[in-house]
Amino acid sequence: MFGGTGDLSMRKLIPALYHSDRDGRLAPDTRIIAMSRGGLTDADFRGKVDAEVRGQVPADDPDGWQRFLGRLHHVSVDVGGQNRSGWSALSRLLAGYEQRDRVFYLASPPATFGPFCREVHRAGLVTPRSRVVLEKPLGHDLASAQRINDEVGEIFDERQIFRIDHYLGKETVQNLLVLRFANAFLEPIWNSLWIDHVQITAAETVGTPGRRGYYDQAGALRDMVQNHLLQLLTLTAMEPPARNDREAIRDEKVKVLQALRPITGGEVERFTVRGQYTGAGDMPGYLDEPASTPPTEASRRVETFAAIRAEIKNWRWAGVPFYLRTGKRMPYRRSEIVVQFKDVPHSIFPGGSPNRLVLRLQPEEGIELHIMAKEPGAGEVTLKPVPLSLSFGKTFTTRVPEAYERLLTDVLAGNPTLFMRRDEVEAAWRWIDPILEAWKADPVLPEPYPAGTTGPAGAHELLGRSGRAWHEEEL
Repeated sequence: MFGGTGDLSMRKLIPALYHSDRDGRLAPDTRIIAMSRGGLTDADFRGKVDAEVRGQVPADDPDGWQRFLGRLHHVSVDVGGQNRSGWSALSRLLAGYEQRDRVFYLASPPATFGPFCREVHRAGLVTPRSRVVLEKPLGHDLASAQRINDEVGEIFDERQIFRIDHYLGKETVQNLLVLRFANAFLEPIWNSLWIDHVQITAAETVGTPGRRGYYDQAGALRDMVQNHLLQLLTLTAMEPPARNDREAIRDEKVKVLQALRPITGGEVERFTVRGQYTGAGDMPGYLDEPASTPPTEASRRVETFAAIRAEIKNWRWAGVPFYLRTGKRMPYRRSEIVVQFKDVPHSIFPGGSPNRLVLRLQPEEGIELHIMAKEPGAGEVTLKPVPLSLSFGKTFTTRVPEAYERLLTDVLAGNPTLFMRRDEVEAAWRWIDPILEAWKADPVLPEPYPAGTTGPAGAHELLGRSGRAWHEEEL
């Protein structure tokens, strides 16, 4: 793990690997090697993991935890530096294991991806059974993504490259494919004849304390829409693949991205909304968040909220809008896909509302089908929407694995189904780039919205113009 002492490794990767070890998914002599500039010994690194990660794992497995700590090693490396001693130390550590699967996980900024791959190749550590995992974001636009893909592709074959998006490891996302393609009742109505619109939301209650330097350059569109939300869109809208095959599914996802109607020029103002949260109550605004540097012009222009009305130009989805929304400092933490069906052609009961299928990714993963039912009682018929609910936590007694557990298991197995292919990443950037360029050229600042609210007024107008509204049901 390059960046093996960083936040991602400590919060997600190492706990995921521990659970994989506990569940017997790691071979007995598997080793986990952290790479950083920290100058740590193996004992130092194990002590750091014991102190920072122990509280995240069950307390009923002390022997297993000690066994896991014994798998951990640390090597200090300086990518791009003159000191080669770290690479020599890593070579000695890996000597004799050339026939084993070797995974390089780059938990580091994307600017390091190309240099790291060149360095590891120069050290003679890339074998036919090697794989490399790239964290998002993969670049900041199409040109930079292509450059990174070219640099990594000089060293690793496409089959060896795993571009990770942790949203694709969530149980609900995987169940979306099962729901669609293992149940006969949905497919006949999964089209523009029956579906009015689709909403995909990733809302966060947190702001960006201490992260403004990163977020000034990223913004919500790059940070969430280009990867997470577009991935959810592709899985919702894709055609049924001919088989459950690692490439067949990815082929269909790419087709969806290629069918997205471009949003360019004056349409950007009409079909997109950007906002930035301001202070409210005891919550600071984006410009007032604690940071090591004062706000800049980039700080004032960056969006912490983005909403887009997207359209897919194919036979299945023509005329069905897909609304994408993400934001910081919203009143709830929720990631969900809402498929709203069209209303009944002629209602004989007053007070009805259209059926909705809600797939919730967080905080509690599950699926709800909202149908109309009669409220008990004598007299006139009164309708009420009632959810038919599947909660994974309540339905299945086994522990629901974290997204990174599933994805790391797939990397070790060499299964790329839930990872993004090069053409998929670049197709997403081709659609996003014109929006970014229009926002950059627009002298108008992002629309303000008070922290703790559901976003700027423009986001509600985006749906309101067609008589629709965001799904805001409280958890």
